[in-house]
Amino acid sequence: MFDLALKVVIAYLLGSLLGSLIIGKLRGGVDIRKLGSGNAGGTNALRTQGPWFAAGVMIIDVGKGWFASASLPTLTFLEPISGGEWLAIACAVAVVVGHVYPIWFGFRGGKGAATLIGTVIGLKAIAAIPTMIVWLCVLLLTGYVGLATMIATASFPVYAWIVGSKSLVVFGVVMTLFVVFTHRSNIVRMRRGTEHRSQRLWLLRPR
Repeated sequence: MFDLALKVVIAYLLGSLLGSLIIGKLRGGVDIRKLGSGNAGGTNALRTQGPWFAAGVMIIDVGKGWFASASLPTLTFLEPISGGEWLAIACAVAVVVGHVYPIWFGFRGGKGAATLIGTVIGLKAIAAIPTMIVWLCVLLLTGYVGLATMIATASFPVYAWIVGSKSLVVFGVVMTLFVVFTHRSNIVRMRRGTEHRSQRLWLLRPR
């Protein structure tokens, strides 16, 4: 149990290393939480700092999610433990929570999407394909990045149910509820009609 707890804590601390704030510090102290939407994620990084900055953010945030779910559970610190699949899921949840509530940065992080993508790749790489297809389709139809993220996340437990993985269904449902919670401000803005839309990708935008 100590080994399990240790890995979950490490996953959380790893999640607390936000790509946007790390790269921001290397770039002269840029804090994107004070710019744009105020979110420390990849979308706000792209809008306020450009594609190269955002690419670096995505590499870090996706990478830590992958490492926490795919590599960290296989390491042996004290003694080998059983329940590898559930251990990987526990670490996956912890790294996403760490990204949203980072201890290193005053518990003000991103919304967890990029890190969640990394955990999906680590847990079931093939599942990332239909999930990203759903994300892209919703984005093209609506122009809302947040809505695309929520619906794509909700599609993951559906996929897990189809392939018959109970543990991934549980993970997917928990993450869907969590992602909807982290995007609650987006939901409010969409209802008000003030949510930002990606005009370049939105196929149904007014001409």
